[in-house]
Amino acid sequence: MSTRVANEVSRRQFLISSGVAVAAACLTPPRLFAQKGLVEIALKESATAKVTVQVLRRNISVLLGPGGNIAVLTGQDGKLLVDAEVVTARPNVTAALASINADPIKQLINTHWHFDHTGGNDWLHQAGASILAHENTRKRLSVDTRVEGWVYTFPAAPAGAIPTTVFQDEHTVHSNGSTLALKHYAPAHTDSDISVHFTEADVLHTGDTFWNREYPFVDYSTGGSIDGQIRAAEANLAKASNYGRDSRPWRTFLPLNYPRFVGENTPDCSFALRNSVSQMPHRPTSLVCLEEHSWGGERVLLP
Repeated sequence: MSTRVANEVSRRQFLISSGVAVAAACLTPPRLFAQKGLVEIALKESATAKVTVQVLRRNISVLLGPGGNIAVLTGQDGKLLVDAEVVTARPNVTAALASINADPIKQLINTHWHFDHTGGNDWLHQAGASILAHENTRKRLSVDTRVEGWVYTFPAAPAGAIPTTVFQDEHTVHSNGSTLALKHYAPAHTDSDISVHFTEADVLHTGDTFWNREYPFVDYSTGGSIDGQIRAAEANLAKASNYGRDSRPWRTFLPLNYPRFVGENTPDCSFALRNSVSQMPHRPTSLVCLEEHSWGGERVLLP
Protein backbone atom coordinates (compact mmCIF):
# COMPACT_ATOMS: atom_id res chain seq x y z
CA MET A 1 0.00 0.00 0.00
CA SER A 2 1.17 3.61 0.28
CA THR A 3 4.34 3.46 2.43
CA ARG A 4 3.40 0.65 4.79
CA VAL A 5 0.68 -1.91 5.35
CA ALA A 6 -1.52 -0.75 8.21
CA ASN A 7 -3.78 -2.99 10.24
CA GLU A 8 -6.72 -1.80 8.14
CA VAL A 9 -5.92 -0.93 4.55
CA SER A 10 -8.36 1.70 3.37
CA ARG A 11 -9.44 2.36 -0.19
CA ARG A 12 -7.83 5.75 0.18
CA GLN A 13 -4.45 4.14 0.80
CA PHE A 14 -4.99 1.76 -2.12
CA LEU A 15 -5.81 4.56 -4.53
CA ILE A 16 -3.03 6.82 -3.30
CA SER A 17 -0.57 4.03 -4.05
CA SER A 18 -2.08 3.56 -7.49
CA GLY A 19 -1.89 7.25 -8.35
CA VAL A 20 1.66 7.64 -7.12
CA ALA A 21 2.64 4.49 -8.98
CA VAL A 22 1.40 5.86 -12.28
CA ALA A 23 3.15 9.19 -11.74
CA ALA A 24 6.43 7.64 -10.63
CA ALA A 25 6.37 5.24 -13.55
CA CYS A 26 7.16 8.20 -15.80
CA LEU A 27 10.62 8.23 -14.25
CA THR A 28 11.21 4.66 -13.19
CA PRO A 29 11.53 1.49 -15.30
CA PRO A 30 8.34 -0.58 -14.81
CA ARG A 31 10.23 -3.59 -13.48
CA LEU A 32 11.61 -1.41 -10.66
CA PHE A 33 8.26 0.07 -9.70
CA ALA A 34 5.83 -2.84 -9.79
CA GLN A 35 2.85 -2.33 -7.47
CA LYS A 36 2.38 -6.05 -7.15
CA GLY A 37 0.14 -7.16 -4.33
CA LEU A 38 -2.11 -4.08 -4.08
CA VAL A 39 -5.22 -5.91 -5.27
CA GLU A 40 -4.52 -8.98 -3.15
CA ILE A 41 -4.07 -6.85 -0.03
CA ALA A 42 -7.24 -4.87 -0.77
CA LEU A 43 -9.24 -8.09 -1.16
CA LYS A 44 -7.90 -9.44 2.13
CA GLU A 45 -8.39 -6.30 4.19
CA SER A 46 -11.86 -5.55 2.77
CA ALA A 47 -13.18 -8.75 4.37
CA THR A 48 -12.97 -7.14 7.81
CA ALA A 49 -13.11 -3.42 7.01
CA LYS A 50 -15.93 -1.46 8.63
CA VAL A 51 -18.88 -0.32 6.52
CA THR A 52 -20.89 2.59 7.93
CA VAL A 53 -24.20 4.11 6.86
CA GLN A 54 -24.66 7.86 6.40
CA VAL A 55 -28.24 9.02 5.88
CA LEU A 56 -28.52 11.79 3.30
CA ARG A 57 -32.03 12.88 2.29
CA ARG A 58 -35.07 11.91 0.21
CA ASN A 59 -34.65 8.20 1.10
CA ILE A 60 -31.00 8.19 -0.02
CA SER A 61 -28.16 6.86 2.13
CA VAL A 62 -24.52 6.11 1.45
CA LEU A 63 -22.43 3.17 2.59
CA LEU A 64 -18.86 4.19 3.38
CA GLY A 65 -16.45 1.26 3.33
CA PRO A 66 -13.18 -0.05 1.90
CA GLY A 67 -14.21 0.28 -1.75
CA GLY A 68 -16.28 2.74 -3.74
CA ASN A 69 -19.04 4.57 -1.90
CA ILE A 70 -22.42 2.86 -2.39
CA ALA A 71 -25.45 5.10 -2.80
CA VAL A 72 -28.68 3.43 -1.68
CA LEU A 73 -32.13 4.62 -2.79
CA THR A 74 -35.01 2.98 -0.95
CA GLY A 75 -38.77 2.88 -1.50
CA GLN A 76 -41.67 0.85 -2.83
CA ASP A 77 -39.67 -0.23 -5.89
CA GLY A 78 -37.04 -1.86 -3.66
CA LYS A 79 -33.46 -0.83 -3.02
CA LEU A 80 -31.48 0.69 -5.88
CA LEU A 81 -27.71 0.68 -5.37
CA VAL A 82 -25.00 2.63 -7.14
CA ASP A 83 -21.82 0.52 -7.06
CA ALA A 84 -21.16 -2.79 -5.38
CA GLU A 85 -17.95 -2.62 -3.31
CA VAL A 86 -15.14 -5.19 -3.14
CA VAL A 87 -16.46 -8.76 -3.24
CA THR A 88 -14.90 -9.68 0.10
CA ALA A 89 -16.79 -6.84 1.82
CA ARG A 90 -20.07 -8.73 1.30
CA PRO A 91 -20.82 -9.59 4.98
CA ASN A 92 -20.48 -6.02 6.19
CA VAL A 93 -22.25 -4.56 3.16
CA THR A 94 -25.13 -6.99 3.71
CA ALA A 95 -25.40 -5.96 7.35
CA ALA A 96 -25.27 -2.26 6.46
CA LEU A 97 -28.02 -2.64 3.86
CA ALA A 98 -30.20 -4.54 6.33
CA SER A 99 -29.72 -1.79 8.90
CA ILE A 100 -31.34 0.73 6.55
CA ASN A 101 -34.58 -1.24 6.09
CA ALA A 102 -35.93 -4.55 4.84
CA ASP A 103 -36.60 -3.43 1.26
CA PRO A 104 -35.42 -6.05 -1.26
CA ILE A 105 -32.49 -5.23 -3.56
CA LYS A 106 -33.88 -4.67 -7.04
CA GLN A 107 -31.42 -2.67 -9.11
CA LEU A 108 -27.67 -2.01 -9.27
CA ILE A 109 -25.84 0.63 -11.29
CA ASN A 110 -22.06 0.41 -11.80
CA THR A 111 -20.16 3.68 -12.25
CA HIS A 112 -17.28 1.78 -13.95
CA TRP A 113 -15.78 -1.69 -14.18
CA HIS A 114 -13.11 -1.71 -11.42
CA PHE A 115 -13.24 -4.42 -8.76
CA ASP A 116 -13.98 -2.04 -5.88
CA HIS A 117 -17.16 -0.92 -7.67
CA THR A 118 -18.33 -4.19 -9.26
CA GLY A 119 -17.02 -6.81 -6.82
CA GLY A 120 -20.48 -7.42 -5.36
CA ASN A 121 -22.26 -7.64 -8.71
CA ASP A 122 -22.74 -11.40 -8.67
CA TRP A 123 -24.13 -11.77 -5.15
CA LEU A 124 -26.32 -8.68 -5.54
CA HIS A 125 -27.69 -10.15 -8.77
CA GLN A 126 -28.41 -13.38 -6.90
CA ALA A 127 -30.22 -11.29 -4.29
CA GLY A 128 -32.52 -9.93 -6.99
CA ALA A 129 -30.78 -6.95 -8.58
CA SER A 130 -30.73 -6.25 -12.29
CA ILE A 131 -27.47 -4.56 -13.33
CA LEU A 132 -27.12 -1.42 -15.44
CA ALA A 133 -23.83 0.14 -16.62
CA HIS A 134 -22.01 1.70 -19.53
CA GLU A 135 -21.35 -0.68 -22.41
CA ASN A 136 -17.60 -0.64 -21.71
CA THR A 137 -18.18 -1.92 -18.18
CA ARG A 138 -19.84 -5.00 -19.66
CA LYS A 139 -17.01 -5.26 -22.20
CA ARG A 140 -14.29 -5.20 -19.51
CA LEU A 141 -16.07 -7.58 -17.13
CA SER A 142 -16.78 -10.10 -19.87
CA VAL A 143 -13.12 -10.95 -20.54
CA ASP A 144 -9.85 -11.31 -18.65
CA THR A 145 -8.62 -7.74 -18.15
CA ARG A 146 -5.12 -6.63 -17.27
CA VAL A 147 -4.41 -3.47 -15.25
CA GLU A 148 -0.71 -2.76 -15.55
CA GLY A 149 -0.85 -0.09 -12.84
CA TRP A 150 -1.83 -2.80 -10.35
CA VAL A 151 0.23 -5.57 -11.97
CA TYR A 152 -2.92 -7.70 -11.92
CA THR A 153 -5.08 -9.55 -14.42
CA PHE A 154 -8.73 -9.76 -13.43
CA PRO A 155 -10.46 -12.91 -14.69
CA ALA A 156 -13.71 -12.57 -16.59
CA ALA A 157 -16.59 -12.03 -14.19
CA PRO A 158 -19.22 -14.76 -13.69
CA ALA A 159 -22.34 -14.50 -15.82
CA GLY A 160 -24.43 -13.10 -12.95
CA ALA A 161 -22.03 -10.18 -12.50
CA ILE A 162 -22.29 -8.96 -16.10
CA PRO A 163 -24.59 -5.94 -16.63
CA THR A 164 -27.68 -6.95 -18.58
CA THR A 165 -28.63 -3.41 -19.57
CA VAL A 166 -26.04 -1.03 -21.01
CA PHE A 167 -26.00 2.36 -22.69
CA GLN A 168 -23.57 4.52 -24.66
CA ASP A 169 -23.92 8.19 -23.72
CA GLU A 170 -26.90 9.01 -21.50
CA HIS A 171 -29.65 7.05 -19.77
CA THR A 172 -32.52 7.85 -17.41
CA VAL A 173 -33.85 5.67 -14.59
CA HIS A 174 -37.09 6.23 -12.67
CA SER A 175 -37.24 4.51 -9.29
CA ASN A 176 -38.82 5.15 -5.90
CA GLY A 177 -40.17 8.52 -6.93
CA SER A 178 -36.73 9.71 -8.07
CA THR A 179 -35.25 10.45 -11.46
CA LEU A 180 -31.67 9.33 -12.00
CA ALA A 181 -29.73 10.87 -14.90
CA LEU A 182 -26.78 8.73 -16.00
CA LYS A 183 -24.03 10.25 -18.14
CA HIS A 184 -20.92 8.70 -19.67
CA TYR A 185 -17.63 10.56 -19.54
CA ALA A 186 -15.34 10.15 -22.53
CA PRO A 187 -12.24 8.24 -21.36
CA ALA A 188 -11.37 9.51 -17.89
CA HIS A 189 -10.39 7.21 -14.99
CA THR A 190 -11.20 4.34 -17.41
CA ASP A 191 -13.20 4.18 -20.64
CA SER A 192 -16.33 3.08 -18.75
CA ASP A 193 -16.97 5.92 -16.27
CA ILE A 194 -20.41 7.37 -15.66
CA SER A 195 -22.00 9.74 -13.18
CA VAL A 196 -25.41 9.20 -11.59
CA HIS A 197 -27.42 12.31 -10.69
CA PHE A 198 -30.38 11.89 -8.33
CA THR A 199 -32.05 14.98 -9.72
CA GLU A 200 -34.74 15.72 -7.12
CA ALA A 201 -32.36 15.25 -4.18
CA ASP A 202 -29.45 16.84 -6.08
CA VAL A 203 -27.11 13.98 -5.19
CA LEU A 204 -24.37 13.34 -7.72
CA HIS A 205 -22.46 10.05 -7.62
CA THR A 206 -19.28 10.37 -9.68
CA GLY A 207 -17.53 7.04 -9.15
CA ASP A 208 -13.80 7.65 -9.53
CA THR A 209 -14.02 10.69 -11.81
CA PHE A 210 -13.66 13.05 -8.87
CA TRP A 211 -10.82 12.80 -6.35
CA ASN A 212 -10.26 14.80 -3.20
CA ARG A 213 -6.84 15.53 -1.73
CA GLU A 214 -5.05 12.83 -3.71
CA TYR A 215 -3.37 12.42 -7.08
CA PRO A 216 -5.84 10.45 -9.25
CA PHE A 217 -5.17 6.96 -10.54
CA VAL A 218 -5.76 6.77 -14.30
CA ASP A 219 -6.13 3.25 -15.65
CA TYR A 220 -4.41 3.58 -18.99
CA SER A 221 -4.70 -0.17 -19.54
CA THR A 222 -8.47 0.14 -19.99
CA GLY A 223 -8.70 3.39 -21.89
CA GLY A 224 -8.10 5.95 -19.14
CA SER A 225 -6.85 9.42 -20.01
CA ILE A 226 -5.37 12.14 -17.81
CA ASP A 227 -6.90 14.80 -20.05
CA GLY A 228 -10.23 13.03 -19.83
CA GLN A 229 -9.92 12.79 -16.05
CA ILE A 230 -9.39 16.56 -15.93
CA ARG A 231 -12.42 17.15 -18.17
CA ALA A 232 -14.53 14.87 -15.95
CA ALA A 233 -13.45 16.74 -12.81
CA GLU A 234 -14.28 20.03 -14.50
CA ALA A 235 -17.72 18.72 -15.51
CA ASN A 236 -18.42 17.55 -11.94
CA LEU A 237 -17.37 20.89 -10.48
CA ALA A 238 -19.42 22.78 -13.06
CA LYS A 239 -22.52 20.82 -12.07
CA ALA A 240 -21.77 21.33 -8.38
CA SER A 241 -20.94 25.01 -8.62
CA ASN A 242 -24.27 26.30 -9.89
CA TYR A 243 -24.25 29.24 -7.48
CA GLY A 244 -26.81 31.95 -7.96
CA ARG A 245 -28.66 30.02 -10.66
CA ASP A 246 -31.23 28.56 -8.32
CA SER A 247 -32.28 28.88 -4.69
CA ARG A 248 -29.92 26.24 -3.31
CA PRO A 249 -26.41 27.58 -2.55
CA TRP A 250 -24.60 24.37 -1.54
CA ARG A 251 -23.80 20.99 -3.01
CA THR A 252 -22.46 18.30 -0.67
CA PHE A 253 -19.47 16.19 -1.70
CA LEU A 254 -18.32 12.79 -0.47
CA PRO A 255 -15.00 12.57 -2.29
CA LEU A 256 -13.02 9.35 -1.93
CA ASN A 257 -14.31 8.19 1.45
CA TYR A 258 -15.56 11.03 3.62
CA PRO A 259 -18.02 13.94 3.24
CA ARG A 260 -17.22 17.35 1.82
CA PHE A 261 -19.24 20.39 0.85
CA VAL A 262 -18.65 22.73 -2.03
CA GLY A 263 -19.10 26.45 -1.52
CA GLU A 264 -18.34 29.43 -3.68
CA ASN A 265 -14.72 29.54 -2.46
CA THR A 266 -14.01 25.91 -3.39
CA PRO A 267 -10.52 25.57 -4.95
CA ASP A 268 -10.44 24.50 -8.60
CA CYS A 269 -9.56 20.79 -8.57
CA SER A 270 -8.78 20.71 -12.28
CA PHE A 271 -6.31 23.59 -11.90
CA ALA A 272 -4.52 21.69 -9.13
CA LEU A 273 -4.52 18.56 -11.27
CA ARG A 274 -3.09 20.40 -14.26
CA ASN A 275 -0.33 21.77 -12.01
CA SER A 276 0.41 18.27 -10.76
CA VAL A 277 0.68 16.94 -14.29
CA SER A 278 2.84 19.85 -15.42
CA GLN A 279 5.28 19.19 -12.59
CA MET A 280 5.91 15.63 -13.72
CA PRO A 281 8.37 14.05 -13.98
CA HIS A 282 9.61 15.99 -10.94
CA ARG A 283 7.14 14.44 -8.50
CA PRO A 284 3.40 13.78 -8.15
CA THR A 285 1.53 16.11 -5.83
CA SER A 286 -1.61 15.58 -3.79
CA LEU A 287 -4.76 17.51 -4.58
CA VAL A 288 -6.61 19.56 -2.00
CA CYS A 289 -9.82 20.33 -3.85
CA LEU A 290 -12.41 20.79 -1.15
CA GLU A 291 -12.75 22.24 2.32
CA GLU A 292 -14.40 20.23 5.10
CA HIS A 293 -17.66 21.37 6.68
CA SER A 294 -20.37 19.78 8.79
CA TRP A 295 -23.30 17.87 7.27
CA GLY A 296 -26.32 19.87 6.21
CA GLY A 297 -25.53 21.07 2.69
CA GLU A 298 -28.22 20.72 0.10
CA ARG A 299 -26.42 18.96 -2.73
CA VAL A 300 -24.44 15.79 -2.49
CA LEU A 301 -21.69 14.30 -4.62
CA LEU A 302 -20.57 10.70 -4.07
CA PRO A 303 -17.40 9.38 -5.68
